[in-house]
Amino acid sequence: MKNVLFLCTGNSCRSQMAEGWGKSLKGDKYNFFSAGTKKHGLNPNAVKVMSEVNIDISSHESNTTDEFPGVKMDYVFTVCSDAHENCPYFPEGKIIHTGFDDPPRLTKNMSEPDQILPIYRRVRDEIKEVVMNIEKYIGGHNE
Repeated sequence: MKNVLFLCTGNSCRSQMAEGWGKSLKGDKYNFFSAGTKKHGLNPNAVKVMSEVNIDISSHESNTTDEFPGVKMDYVFTVCSDAHENCPYFPEGKIIHTGFDDPPRLTKNMSEPDQILPIYRRVRDEIKEVVMNIEKYIGGHNE
């Protein structure tokens, strides 16, 4: 099976949701990983909105790409512009940029869950669409 990495800045939210969707929707076809260019810890709102769709990411850890030594990444999806601009070198991997809004950044001045969670849900659902159609991005290669 091919290895797919979702790369973000902090590996706390978008890349974690993408890994969760990947394992849930396409885990029989690909091995999914997530990492950040830095570690920020797991975002509790990401955990919450993924649990709403029966995907448990609460045991995920915030990783950097250095924590997958010897794992050849066939496809690397950068899910934010910072990760795309600062993407580590993957000699055998195809880099694919699919940027998503950053829920923590968009909600940093909000305090009410009824304001915050809809933004996380929107991004969660946008990520789901990409994962559901992953073959469109990687050219249909999943052996």
